[in-house]
Amino acid sequence: MQNLLDSPIEFLKGVGPQRGDLLKKELGIFTFQDLLHYYPFRYVDKSELNTVRQIPEIEGYVQLKGVLKSVKKSGNGNSRRLTALFSDETGSIELIWFSGVSYIESNLYINRPLLIYGKAKIYGTSWNIAHPEMEYLTNEKSLSKQLQPVYNSTEKLGSKGLHAKGISKLTEVLLEQLKDQFFPDDLPALVVTNSGLLSRNDALREIHFPKSHEVANQARKRLKFDELFYLQMEMLLRKQIGKKRSRSFIFDSVGDIFLDFYKNHLPFELTAAQKRVVKEIRGDFFTGTQMNRLLQGDVGSGKTMVALLTMLIAVGNGYQAALMAPTEILAQQHYHSLEELLQKTPIKISLLTGSSKTAERREIHCGLEDGSVHILVGTHALIEPKVKFLNLGYAVIDEQHRFGVAQRAKLRKKNSLPPHILVMTATPIPRTLALSFYGDLDVSVIDELPPGRKPIKTVHYRESQRLRVLGFIKEQIDQGRQIYFVYPLIQESETLDYQNLMQGYESIVRHFPLPDYRVAIVHGQMKGEDKDFEMARFVRGEAQIMVATTVIEVGVNVPNASVMVIESSERFGLAQLHQLRGRVGRGSEQSFCILMTGDKLSNEGKKRLKTMCETNDGFIIAEVDMEIRGPGDIMGTQQSGLIDLKIADLARDGSILTEARNQAIAILEQDQDLIQPEHQMLRERIKQIMKSKPDWSRVS
Repeated sequence: MQNLLDSPIEFLKGVGPQRGDLLKKELGIFTFQDLLHYYPFRYVDKSELNTVRQIPEIEGYVQLKGVLKSVKKSGNGNSRRLTALFSDETGSIELIWFSGVSYIESNLYINRPLLIYGKAKIYGTSWNIAHPEMEYLTNEKSLSKQLQPVYNSTEKLGSKGLHAKGISKLTEVLLEQLKDQFFPDDLPALVVTNSGLLSRNDALREIHFPKSHEVANQARKRLKFDELFYLQMEMLLRKQIGKKRSRSFIFDSVGDIFLDFYKNHLPFELTAAQKRVVKEIRGDFFTGTQMNRLLQGDVGSGKTMVALLTMLIAVGNGYQAALMAPTEILAQQHYHSLEELLQKTPIKISLLTGSSKTAERREIHCGLEDGSVHILVGTHALIEPKVKFLNLGYAVIDEQHRFGVAQRAKLRKKNSLPPHILVMTATPIPRTLALSFYGDLDVSVIDELPPGRKPIKTVHYRESQRLRVLGFIKEQIDQGRQIYFVYPLIQESETLDYQNLMQGYESIVRHFPLPDYRVAIVHGQMKGEDKDFEMARFVRGEAQIMVATTVIEVGVNVPNASVMVIESSERFGLAQLHQLRGRVGRGSEQSFCILMTGDKLSNEGKKRLKTMCETNDGFIIAEVDMEIRGPGDIMGTQQSGLIDLKIADLARDGSILTEARNQAIAILEQDQDLIQPEHQMLRERIKQIMKSKPDWSRVS
């Protein structure tokens, strides 16, 4: 059977070379097997017959049996339309076509028994159906007893008869050709039984032409389960293999450097969550197996302090540590905050970015190679081949989703054994995504903010309420607070964005004039030194207002800033709004985030802003963001291709994913090498999957 499934799609009856090329280009269908796994996205129930009289009660898709009484063509050129009067024994309804008029007209016959299907809509006081599906009836023709599958198609495919119905016919031909074939189950029988699943054979047939909606749902569940089960099994095995193979350095004590800093230089009491995460990381350091851990924590939850404390454990055991950030601004922020914390200790910390001068680089390179530099903070510059460490034992990657997988993998080559890896993100990842993209990592979560922090109050104001907002800002400045005004930045329209920013800046300067107020401005078209100068003015409190694009999304820490005004906030995604909001609320005073929009908002925009106003919980926000945007957009292009799901949806199938993961864990606990007879097919399938993907398991 496998040979038949591997047959090129052009050899299927009804396809041929021309249609075959289109199926390959438009849908990625190259073989019979690809078509078998091209699933319908919904079904049409044509088992019921309605009447014209019932249409107002149904208000939706209807199937009618009757005849055409008249046909009329009207209009010219692009405004041509075709109308026909359709009647059954209970009444009449108008059918309308706006395209393909000549072709359709040639296929309309008066008083011939006809079955039509379409969505009835009311126009004025009359009902009509636009572009209905039609089928002339013969004496032998009876209503379908099955649901009719609807497949995604494209305009090019439709022009060659491969619209949804055309693809359905091809699938019918394929299943007829495969009717004597059996699709074996590679899931263990116990899993199928425990999870209440259809057999694979039944699922692959029923997904296309199910007998009922219930059977269709069972088939979808089985095929979704398959995808998510193998995804989880692959992740768990990579994690298991990584822990077996990947030896790393043993840090056999916390060391005097850590203890001295903890007792004498720690500026505040750690939260219970921070202590728990430090303990989890410390436990990994003692095992001799390379740590691969993901640290999730909301903006301001104290991830950087956890990173510093665990880097001090590495240094105290005679190893060097590195912290890699995605932007120079964030790298500089980390460097300055860590340098301040370490100023009364013997630890030497250096900063390496693309802007580092040649002399600085030379000095840093020497310090890394002779071991006098203990901690290196930098951008991707620190993974360049020229950068050599004496003994790198631990690497922290901040905002890890902004780095490509291959970039992160280069860190492994910086020592004879791979260093321990901690990847951090301030963008909470929905649980289903964390399990799917980072299921081979151990996960730690900082789920509480430092004591004394007040939740940020978030409010939404429209342009018509601007004077009220400006009055509130004046009150805040009079109380000694500082303010951010942030404008959107969309690369495709940098000129327009720059104009918006400058217009906003000029408006703010008019409302807050010198000498009583000082306004700083930062945007992407400024020179680096000018940008640094303006930021420094704001950080030192010499400017009360910072007008900026999203360059301040990360890397600016001003505890005295109490208000974040986000202009045209409907143009931002939820994750970015949450990140920007996190720039305030860093002191003990009450902070505010003001979301400014125009007076008209899309439903999606309203949902985003409502979510921001209702919660400060980054994990809730992440779940809503995934629901709106989908998992692919959230993970970004650098992760694309790592997961190829044809039917499962990480935003909606969380319960199936959890069940699949639990079943995978149960199997591996009982048979970690999959050597038992009942797991042979499973083992072969997993080998095929893992062979087809690069092994990024140890640096994910």
